[in-house]
Amino acid sequence: MTPAAAVPHGDIIPCSMTVAPFSHRVRIYWEDTDAGGVVFYANYLKLFERARTEWLRALGFGQQRLRDDEGLMFVVTDTRVRFVQPARLDDELTITVAPVAPPRATLSLRQQALRGDTLLADSDITLACVEAGTFRPRRIPNAIVGPIIGALAPQPPGP
Repeated sequence: MTPAAAVPHGDIIPCSMTVAPFSHRVRIYWEDTDAGGVVFYANYLKLFERARTEWLRALGFGQQRLRDDEGLMFVVTDTRVRFVQPARLDDELTITVAPVAPPRATLSLRQQALRGDTLLADSDITLACVEAGTFRPRRIPNAIVGPIIGALAPQPPGP
């Protein structure tokens, strides 16, 4: 089962394009858990952030280089996380990243945390591109948009 298939059809964000998700593996450590021995809910945002950073790096765009060379940063402007099942100490998770629409000044992503084929959490996250020094909105440069759009493929028809 693919990560995208782990979410029931009714929960998939409707869009005309989707991309095969990027996957990043992580292990759960003591620091990630709460007193109940499960991953503290806010730590999923950290796991999603790390996966987004690695996704951008895999596309050839290190975030520090984007800041230094292009004078831009990505900031989270909106997020929704749905928690389905807990992750626990020593679990090995796969965190996925997939754009849900072609980017412009913002980038909308679907992210999932999976243990094997089991969906633990999923998130819709919107990032804005901003000037590093002023935080003013900025259009995402074509050099970044191109690789993202190049990976987009038609979404299979729904039922």
